[in-house]
Amino acid sequence: MPVTKFTNLDFDQIKTQIKEYLRANSNFTDFDFEGSNFSVLIDTLAYNTYISAFNSNLVVNESFLDSATLRENVVSMARNIGYVPRSKSAARASISFSVIANTTSSTMTLQPGLVCVGRQNDSDIVFSISESITATTEMSPIAGAGGIQGQLAVANFGSADAPIEVLEGTFLTSQYIVDGSLEQRFILDNANIDSSSIVAYVGSTGVLGKQYKMIDNIVGISSISDTYLIQEIQDERYELLFGDGIFGRKPENGAVITIQYIVTSGSEGNGPEFFNFAGNFLGDNGQVIVPSVIPTINTINAASNGGDIETIDSIKYFAPRLYSSQYRAVTSRDYESIIQTIYPNTESVSVVGGEEVDPPQFGTVLITIKPKNGEFVSDFDKTQILTKLKGYSLTGINQKIVDLQVLYVEVESFIYYDSTKVATVNDLKTKITTALTTYSNSGDVNKFGGRFKYSKVLNVVDNIDKAITSNITRIKIRRNLNALVNQFAQYELCFGNQFNVKPEGLNIKSTGFKILGTTETVYFTDIPNEDKLTGTISIVRKNASGETIVVVSSAGTIDYVHGEINLSTINIISTDKPNNIVEVQAFPESNDIIGLQDLYLDFNIPSSQINMIKDTITSGEQISGVGYKVTSSYSNGELTRTWLELE
Repeated sequence: MPVTKFTNLDFDQIKTQIKEYLRANSNFTDFDFEGSNFSVLIDTLAYNTYISAFNSNLVVNESFLDSATLRENVVSMARNIGYVPRSKSAARASISFSVIANTTSSTMTLQPGLVCVGRQNDSDIVFSISESITATTEMSPIAGAGGIQGQLAVANFGSADAPIEVLEGTFLTSQYIVDGSLEQRFILDNANIDSSSIVAYVGSTGVLGKQYKMIDNIVGISSISDTYLIQEIQDERYELLFGDGIFGRKPENGAVITIQYIVTSGSEGNGPEFFNFAGNFLGDNGQVIVPSVIPTINTINAASNGGDIETIDSIKYFAPRLYSSQYRAVTSRDYESIIQTIYPNTESVSVVGGEEVDPPQFGTVLITIKPKNGEFVSDFDKTQILTKLKGYSLTGINQKIVDLQVLYVEVESFIYYDSTKVATVNDLKTKITTALTTYSNSGDVNKFGGRFKYSKVLNVVDNIDKAITSNITRIKIRRNLNALVNQFAQYELCFGNQFNVKPEGLNIKSTGFKILGTTETVYFTDIPNEDKLTGTISIVRKNASGETIVVVSSAGTIDYVHGEINLSTINIISTDKPNNIVEVQAFPESNDIIGLQDLYLDFNIPSSQINMIKDTITSGEQISGVGYKVTSSYSNGELTRTWLELE
């Protein structure tokens, strides 16, 4: 009797296979399965087989990290290789303030919990600390009509150089009494915890006790190490794992474990710049101190770096890579996974060996980080990242975090449409913008080493709506020059892609700026050499008649082949664009753009231009094609960085 293997989840095929199996039996050789009530039994068997196969398939899929879809299962398998998914990260603001109070206390201690309240989108956002901060007081005399009338205590919390950090969210505390007779688990009841804010103490009733240190592995841990690990469990909650007396100190029976942490809203807390004080103080003897006036908060850095919990796809990507690194930063992949762990606000990382740059920097690793919010990592965060990296790096290797360099890709697209097939032009334009934004968030672009693929963009646009008959899309690439205003400086702009060269020049365009020695707005442009491989950068302006006047004939050099611009010493005193930015634009030789080394490729939709043009031939308005508007596939010859506007 033959054996049939059910290798698919198709109901009809399963049913057919059951009939074939029965016909192989001599008792059913000539049996009419369709014309008898036996068909009901076959349907039941097929249905049961289908359900069983479906459930088995789900179970098997959820047993492997690559194919699992439920977060609980993905987290569980990642936990087996020692990976803890990144929690929500609270937005962090750097502040300072001074406290004046009528007290003789030698210190003031800012209590854990609420510190200040910010305002964002007409909503109050609270900022807290999870550990107390103590400052020494200084006595300040009180002047009156009869001379010195008394003294007030003044305490300074933070400064411009050393601010205090507050985290967006609500401060909470959980307590547990150790019971050695139970299989006890220390599980925090709340989701949305910023795991970096967790602080654990082991003490006794009424006594906070010794603070334990959170670790991410047990390397170097002894039986008396005051440490603990955390792991994510069901419903995005966290469990604390203390030592067993072999790896880490085991809390004594009856000890009180106090865990303090902050529950945050993640990325929603980004933005607030101004804060109102709402904290509490204690003196050196535990007495409550009430400030004589409400402290005024000075904002050093606005709230930023708030992020959401690590996604399932991210866990699948980084868990095996962190495991393969074995908590040692050697290869670029090691750095990528480790930095994602120690700096959760990381969107993308580029790691380049110093031997690969010109001139070489042997023994140095150059790290570029693209944060999830914004383009630059603050100096404070850079210091924190480098400090944490020391625990993973090899002796003799220096790490250096360099500022992000973004290569912007922009499109100037002319969309021809059939007016008889679209309700409104604006609705169609919105659909185009939405589709391009979706592509920009794909795996191709908006990352280090990204690839802008021209044919894919054309295909995305053409397939948006049946009303679109064609599109002519031009590509521009852009770098932003961050001007050191009122300083003599040299600049280098690397595009990493070959430029298209027109012999007459105007291949490079820029936004306006002013330089020392002239009051007019000026611009960068280029003049190719005879070989058309290199050229000269000039600074020009327009006179009242619209003529081009050369202000500086030789302001730098340009390498068209390698896409590099080097500017000679120049003093920029102001820019037309805010934040001291001069936008420098070029046209690529290839419409496919590559982000090399530390260049972050950004398909910039807001700076792109979508021009809607009615296809009068397709709509039947101009059968002969006379007067049909044809768009050039090549760029305009304007001097400055401008867009060709069409009605």
